[in-house]
Formats: sequence, structure tokens, C-alpha cells
Amino acid sequence: MNYAVIIPARYKSTRLPGKPLLDILGKPMIRRVWEQCVSAVGEEKVYVATDDDRISTCCREFTDNVVMTSDNCKTGTDRVFEAARIIGHLDFVVNVQGDEPLINPDEISCIIEKYMECPGTIVNGMARIGSENEYISNTVPKVVFRADGRLLYMSRAAIPSNKSGKFNTAWKQICIYAFPMNALSEFALKEEKTFFENEEDIEILRFLEMGYDVTMVEVEGNSIAVDTPDDAVRVIEILTNNPTCIV
Repeated sequence: MNYAVIIPARYKSTRLPGKPLLDILGKPMIRRVWEQCVSAVGEEKVYVATDDDRISTCCREFTDNVVMTSDNCKTGTDRVFEAARIIGHLDFVVNVQGDEPLINPDEISCIIEKYMECPGTIVNGMARIGSENEYISNTVPKVVFRADGRLLYMSRAAIPSNKSGKFNTAWKQICIYAFPMNALSEFALKEEKTFFENEEDIEILRFLEMGYDVTMVEVEGNSIAVDTPDDAVRVIEILTNNPTCIV
């Protein structure tokens, strides 16, 4: 099967504008994400999808696989579809978020292996939540799933909950996805976000609301999504104290 790993990157982040170009110990964040993906699958399969000339110029310093997309994509997954259509001849696409400079290459490989085992299935990563702070944080999408791993729902609310209201066991989404091209195409044809996708601001919910199953795969999930300056400080601290994290 032919596939590509596509990193969607936009400049106009509401909480941290220009974050793909954020300097993290001498490298732009988008380059760190790209290097982690290259470690998993090799340089020729990794693409950056962006609508911004500043990001494109930066990325062309280390790769020719930069795809320009429109500036009206509703989500990163819509941007991934536009890029996949331009690349062409793909059976499936792996979406890795451009704000995850510590993403584990082994976890990218794990998602790809699961897709290879079950071709045609939408696959997404998840990991156990390790603290109450993560559990109650509305920046962390929580996952509830069936015994066979199929996604039941995902929410920024603290789910699953219990009568005591205290944190017990929960899982969070890890933003590595594998999409078959036919499902990705149908996703992108929607002119508007679906109701729960829009309410939760979680794009994988569009697939659920369209009737697709999503298979969740558990990984360690030690990466940090950089949404705020404080997140960037945490990443820099980790890289400073753990040089083996540096590609």
C-alpha cells in the first residue's frame, strides 16, 4: 500500500500565532516534528501541508516535500486531504500534528502497522492519563471506547466520570491518525463541521457523526502538544534534560 505522512501546519493559531516556526533550542518546531516523522518512515514519505509562505520557505530549507493548500481549510484533517489529493496515488494517509515536537517515531509506526493489519479502517492513537490535571484540562481530549477498541466518544470534558467525581482511570487522544483515502474524501466533502465536532472542537468526531468506526490504538503518549508558551517551556525543559529526545 502506498501512503504518506502529512504534517498540517498553519500560521494563524489563535493561542500561539506562528507556532510552527517557534524556535525550540535552535530549530523551528515544524522541523522537529518532521525529523521525528522521518525517523519513523524515511524522508521520502513525509510532507508538510501549509497555506503560509513563511512556513513553506522555512520547510524548503530541509525538504522539497512541501504542499501548498488553500487558506480556507476547516481543520488540519481537511488540509491533509487537500495535500493528499495533490500528492496523488495514495491508499492511505497518516496525519501527524505539527505542534508535537516530541512525538515518538515508534508510535507513528504503531499506527501505520495497525492500519496495515486492518486496511480501510480509521486509526487514532490514545494513551492513559497520568494526572488529575490532565483529566480536568479542557485542552486534552478524553477517549471512551468499546472493549474491542472502537471509539465511542471523545470529549474535552472529564470522561469517564464516577459518583465521587474523582479522577480514577481515563485515556486521552494522541494526535496521530491513519485515514483511508475514501473516508478522508467524504470527510472533506462536508461543507460545515458536524455538530459535536464543532461543539467539542475535535475533528475526529466528524467521522463518528458520519457513521464511521474509529479504531483506537493505545501507545505510551508522552508527547506534549504545544498550544501555549508554557507548553513550549515544558518541551524545552524536557529536551534540555533528556538529550536523547533530540533527533
